[in-house]
Amino acid sequence: MERTRMLIWGAGAIGGTLGAYLARAGHEITLVDTVREHVDTINRSGLRLTGPIAEFTAHLPVFTPDTLRGAWDTIVLATKAQHTEAATRALLPHLNEAGCVVSAQNGLNELTIAPIVGEARTVGAFVNFGADYLEPGVIHYGGRGTIRIGEVFGPTAGRGSSLRVRAVCEAWRVLDERADATDNLWGYLWGKEAYGAMLFANALTNDSIADGLARPEHRDLYVAIAREILAVAAARGVRPAPFDGFDPNAYRPDAPASSAERSLDALVAPNRKSAKIHSGIWRDLVVRKRPTEVDAQLGIIVELGLAAGVPAPLTARLVALIHEVERGERPLALENLTALAEGSSA
Repeated sequence: MERTRMLIWGAGAIGGTLGAYLARAGHEITLVDTVREHVDTINRSGLRLTGPIAEFTAHLPVFTPDTLRGAWDTIVLATKAQHTEAATRALLPHLNEAGCVVSAQNGLNELTIAPIVGEARTVGAFVNFGADYLEPGVIHYGGRGTIRIGEVFGPTAGRGSSLRVRAVCEAWRVLDERADATDNLWGYLWGKEAYGAMLFANALTNDSIADGLARPEHRDLYVAIAREILAVAAARGVRPAPFDGFDPNAYRPDAPASSAERSLDALVAPNRKSAKIHSGIWRDLVVRKRPTEVDAQLGIIVELGLAAGVPAPLTARLVALIHEVERGERPLALENLTALAEGSSA
């Protein structure tokens, strides 16, 4: 195995899990995080990974942005989507001229990163494993999921994997041996946007992911949300890719109703087995009591849809409802799905 040197910006659920596995395998990993208590705990006691898949503590250097020194060829951005612009500007002085930023985030953040670091220095990644930040120095790794890395801009986009993509992919296989390169990274990201919209709707309730997607009375709503997102993707010329039970073709307007039912069943099955029963969205609202990624993940869909002449009113209503929950104006309840379906946030 070739030893890789990487900076991971954001040591939460995704970045912390990646960093711990890479460091344990002997890669030269440095973490950055803005939460001082998290940084101090890792420096003092290591980063502990817990859960049904593995239990270990990784010892690796971690800094706050103001104390970091040095430059890297590969910087993995693993912050929440709403912090992408600020984090990208902060990491820019630490990125070598010939280096790249790999976005390991939810959403279409490559569109935000590229104007700052340049398209040639922007690489995309799709990560769908389940992990949660539990407390300073502790990450829960709850379930495996698809990992894909790919070029998203320039002449190499959609034309097979580059040397840097293959290098990242090879390194990340210490976390999951199925990690692979793709020439359709945008397809995976947009597929997850559709699935993610379902999770935002589910987070309006206290249902687990599996229980929510299994409810027959709300399945039409989940299908409608996915279809709306995928319609915007189609207008942008994107070919959404299937992953972990989510089949975008099952949500096409001309697809038989049974196709969407089968896809929802396929999403319920792995979520029944996962130790991560609620989404990170629900945890942001209920456990961590902080703003979600809804604007960066779904608000952008509404904007891109309007630009492409494909309105996304259901998505816009979902964004508004999530904001009401964030502000403490709306409790979590199944009735919120009725409000969403009826187009009312009252």
